[in-house]
Amino acid sequence: MSRIGKYPVEVPAGVQMALAGRILTAKGKLGELSLALTDNVDAEVDGNKITVMPRGNSAPARMMWGTTRANVANMVRGVSDGFSKSMEITGTGYRAAVNGTNLVINLGFSHDVVYPIPEGIRVVCERPTSIKVYGVDKRLVGQVCAEIRAWRPPEPYKGKGVKFEGEAIRRKEGKKK
Repeated sequence: MSRIGKYPVEVPAGVQMALAGRILTAKGKLGELSLALTDNVDAEVDGNKITVMPRGNSAPARMMWGTTRANVANMVRGVSDGFSKSMEITGTGYRAAVNGTNLVINLGFSHDVVYPIPEGIRVVCERPTSIKVYGVDKRLVGQVCAEIRAWRPPEPYKGKGVKFEGEAIRRKEGKKK
């Protein structure tokens, strides 16, 4: 039995949930998200609670039970509160700025990296060395941060690169004479 899936998802005030066929839709003050349910699970909306149940006792149904419940909980939290991730840039001359619908990052390459900001995501650079990514969809916020970080992940010798705020970089000692 899934430890996560058996608990219902509480829907806060201001969020409307609708189930049309196999598509679950959440609408709140920050936006609207929808989730297509797989054939292995069923969902039921009663008042301010959403319950997810597996269809049968097969292994894929039990696996998707907890996953679907977590995705529904992320949808509800996303349309009511939203998600954000903070990133830091470390390195001499490394900086970032938002230019219209693009994030322009200087990471020591011969050219600036121009990253087009996807729809539904808001990026803020309070300082040239910090990036904050906001959005309704948790998966999309994480994906955008991963793509930004992939341009220059932190290296272990000097710690230069793009890292998440609070991330511990495992440092190595340089070579000795």
